Amino acid sequence: MRKLKTLVPVLFTFLVIFLFYVKRIVALKFYPPICNFIIFLVFFCSLFAKETLIEKFARLSAAKYKPSTADYARKVNYIWCVFTFLNFLISVWTIFLADNIWMIYNGCVSYLLVGLVFGIEYIVRITLIKRNLI
Repeated sequence: MRKLKTLVPVLFTFLVIFLFYVKRIVALKFYPPICNFIIFLVFFCSLFAKETLIEKFARLSAAKYKPSTADYARKVNYIWCVFTFLNFLISVWTIFLADNIWMIYNGCVSYLLVGLVFGIEYIVRITLIKRNLI
């Protein structure tokens, strides 16, 4: 995990330099998949830590922290892993499609999907908190 923390900024810097160096606009199409993959890696690597990323956020924001909250946070972390990986795969796929489809997905649809997943998770979390389950 420590190697990843130091490696990600270096790789990201080289990526940005590469994208500006390449004159063709096609190289810019790789930016969303790379960002999606980095976000996936952050969620995925946190699965192997004592606390997942979502659990760390939950501990910071919750005054009461139950053991069931940790289980719920781990499940939410799995959901975000799957979602970000699927988002990564779709964004890679759109590279090979028409520019309009790439722009619509990576500039609008993917953000709407992130908001949708977050919104659904928020509603579920509030419902579970009201029922005193987490």
